[in-house]
Amino acid sequence: MTTLARLFGTWLERILAAGIVAGIIAYGIASTTELVRMNWHDTATFYELIYRVLLMVIGIELVRTLLTHSLEAILELLAFVVARKTFKADVDALDIFLCALAFVALLGARHYFLRQGQGILFRSEPSK
Repeated sequence: MTTLARLFGTWLERILAAGIVAGIIAYGIASTTELVRMNWHDTATFYELIYRVLLMVIGIELVRTLLTHSLEAILELLAFVVARKTFKADVDALDIFLCALAFVALLGARHYFLRQGQGILFRSEPSK
């Protein structure tokens, strides 16, 4: 039963990852058409571009996390989430300070938990 549950879980994660990739592609196409129509003389348009690109990168990192189960992928996903939060227009000084602390914590976690070749939390199949 354990093998069947693992197989089901693995395929469910793959299906979810495929759905997320399809959503990223659809969002990318919609964002491209929206950004083309925006006023590029306005600084807010550039921030909107960065915001949308970071959202797509977060989706890609989420897919990577679902497929690899690595601590490195999780830490990178969190780093992009913090970066996206930092680029919001309504961010105050406290939020920027907390984002900087979050980056320091992520760098510390990466240094402490990830030695060479130790990024895998668990595997779908037992290692040989």
